[in-house]
Amino acid sequence: MTNHDNNNNCHRNNQLELRLQVLLTQLQLDDTPAGGSLVVYQAGQCIARASVGMAQLNMLWQPDTLSLNFSTGKGILATLIHVLVSQNLLDYELPIANYWSAFAANGKADITLRVVMSHQADLFAITSIDADSETLLDWETMLANVATMPITKPDNADSYDSAYSALVYGWVLGGLIESVTDMSLANALRHYLTEPLGIADSCYFGVPTEKVDQVATLVKNFDNELLEATVNNNNNDAADGDNADHSIRRSKRNKPVLKADSVATLQTYATLPIYPRWQQHAAEQNIAALDTSLNTTQISRLYFNHSQLNLKNYKAALIPNSPVPIDYYDKQTLQAVIPAVNGVASAKALATIYGMLANGGTWQGKTLIDPATFAKLSTPQVSGMDAVMPTHMDWRLGYHRLVQLYQNPIDDNKQIDTKPDHKSQAFGHMGYNGSVAWCDPTQQLSFAFVHNFDVTMLNDIRQFALTEAVLSMVDEALAP
Repeated sequence: MTNHDNNNNCHRNNQLELRLQVLLTQLQLDDTPAGGSLVVYQAGQCIARASVGMAQLNMLWQPDTLSLNFSTGKGILATLIHVLVSQNLLDYELPIANYWSAFAANGKADITLRVVMSHQADLFAITSIDADSETLLDWETMLANVATMPITKPDNADSYDSAYSALVYGWVLGGLIESVTDMSLANALRHYLTEPLGIADSCYFGVPTEKVDQVATLVKNFDNELLEATVNNNNNDAADGDNADHSIRRSKRNKPVLKADSVATLQTYATLPIYPRWQQHAAEQNIAALDTSLNTTQISRLYFNHSQLNLKNYKAALIPNSPVPIDYYDKQTLQAVIPAVNGVASAKALATIYGMLANGGTWQGKTLIDPATFAKLSTPQVSGMDAVMPTHMDWRLGYHRLVQLYQNPIDDNKQIDTKPDHKSQAFGHMGYNGSVAWCDPTQQLSFAFVHNFDVTMLNDIRQFALTEAVLSMVDEALAP
């Protein structure tokens, strides 16, 4: 099922949009009725958008559908910081404790905003904080916990240049933002970033009560929606909610289901324009023979070398000390403020934010980020391996390199260059579930893809296939 948006503000490239719609439909694979949306901007204009599948029971995906995007929201948080730097409210080189005095505890007095945003502060271990799943939803308590947390060196620290702060990062930057603006994070986000961009109703850290029922969910939760509706109807006569059956919450499994690729999925991969390059790189890395049909795991290894994953660091960064895992799609969790992982936004909103970045900090005549600040935020800070993510992330200030192969060279040893191409100025942020948003300032190009497929970025290749396609198609359109 395909969905078409009739927003007249989208100055579409019909051929590009048609090709991306076909590709997005193909990449639904065996996961129907789940789907997603993508939006592409260039030079401040929407040039393509496509949607497929169901976002909720009886709700089609659209470019303005609200979606839980996990760490893709870190790019929003970073962008808000850069706006505040441009307003002279923050300085990358000053210690965070200058603005938030409690943060100085346990040896953190000299940690600057720059080292936090480039993941060099050794504040990555959520396991260093004693917090269960309920505490993680408590904003004020977590700010206090993070302010007093210790510095933790990653395992095998000498081998890495950075350690991705998957969860802690959001409380550090969120607490800093509240300290310097004297606003709640939600109000600061709205005032400084989303209202100026015209996306205040589609970008949140902590979804408002009146919006939470509009957020896309996983297909495995569709049955819950029916059950909840039945329970609510049966309890309509209750004087209050005390008699309602709330046993449904957190009743579903939390981990994505790993499944073998079907023949149809393998055949779909083989039709993608990037596939011959995937095969070439897979052969050069001894992942598969040149004429082998590549599966999801083999293609994923081209982007993230799982053999280089330090499991100890990965767990320390991503798995809190809690016997009960958080269901991030639960309504209570969506309404909580966990900025590093529960950012909710539409594809249109994300593409707009990165469209502003693609234009060097300006949007429709408004300058949100001045040129000097933009030059700093877009400059790579580290180039070595990350202790948590199994690749060279090439961290900027709050963004990583664009993870792609299309523009990456092959080195003299006939191996794929897994190090970032420093000639590329493209940057962005992906999420745990494989959502992604990025920009390429050299082409004034931005892209966002959000979805409700039950996958992770380490076992799904949709974001990579779509990114490669957009880069290729735009280059083709610009060719003389």
